[in-house]
Amino acid sequence: MTDIPVRVRPEIAALPSYTQGKQAGATAYKLSSNENPFDPLPGVVSAVQAATAFNRYPDALAGRLRDRLAERYGVTSDRIHVAAGSVSILYQLAQAAATVGDEIVLPWRSFEAYPGIITVTGATPVAVPLTDAAENDLVAMAAAVTERTRAVFVCTPNNPTGAVVTQSAFEEFLAAVPRDVLVVLDEAYAEFVTAADAVDGAKILAAGHDNVVVLRTFSKAYGLAGLRIGYAVGHPRILDVARSAGIPLSVTAQAEAAALASLDAEAELQERVAAVAERRDRLVVRLRDAGWDVPDAQGNFVWLPAGDRALEVAAAFEAADLVVRPFAGDGVRVSVGEAESVDLVVAVAASVRA
Repeated sequence: MTDIPVRVRPEIAALPSYTQGKQAGATAYKLSSNENPFDPLPGVVSAVQAATAFNRYPDALAGRLRDRLAERYGVTSDRIHVAAGSVSILYQLAQAAATVGDEIVLPWRSFEAYPGIITVTGATPVAVPLTDAAENDLVAMAAAVTERTRAVFVCTPNNPTGAVVTQSAFEEFLAAVPRDVLVVLDEAYAEFVTAADAVDGAKILAAGHDNVVVLRTFSKAYGLAGLRIGYAVGHPRILDVARSAGIPLSVTAQAEAAALASLDAEAELQERVAAVAERRDRLVVRLRDAGWDVPDAQGNFVWLPAGDRALEVAAAFEAADLVVRPFAGDGVRVSVGEAESVDLVVAVAASVRA
């Protein structure tokens, strides 16, 4: 690390920075970042345009949105925390819970930011391989908890593989994990879930599991990825320490206004979510017919387990103006995008499978 002109932590200097999905040119379909292919929901643009007090700081606690979400979940507003995307809250919770000598358990492969978030705290990431069905292996994750464990990340639907954790499996997992270990249930894609047996974070919290924090976002189903806003539901004191570890005033007034307007458009949201889920399910069937062993998909993306061919397969998609997300050595994640992209995705996938 001799090229760095000041002294920094060597594990941070060696840590690759987060890499977002590749941007797409004007003629290509961007299927690399699990974004919503629809325009903002009705009322969102006008709400943002009305929030013009750029010379003033926003409400640090996003109070209006907290109150609205508290009503939605049937909890008090001190059980809601709003931040600049749910990934910001992941950072806050990890910083608050763990430090040098501690461990945080995570599924792998899963959301690519998890290992970096943990490493920045000084703690050690304990990565537990997914099951053969590309699911979080909750039995193995519970077994990986030790006296040094301060938190466990659970991702459902799992990004990038798409499989969900079931309600019964998660309840069994919680029974096996000490109640003083923080469990973060990352439900960034929950709105797209159609599986009847999938875990429901709200029900888990209502059952009194005070060591669980549920994360949700407005980036995916609500289509506000560019405004960076997400939230957590959990015990008030856990959310207090998360806020203490966060950057103040990181949620803009424009983002809060957009989120409130999006919540007002529930009927339109459900129509769009249903359209994406139906498109996803059709895509899974067709990809399996083309010879791909696609895991159960419950987010707004599908997983092609390409293994060592991941970069080669992704290059074939890109050559066809389909920008996807490769994970070298593992597979390729394809977001469910515009309806017109589906036939192209299937054609390329079939060609590289042949």
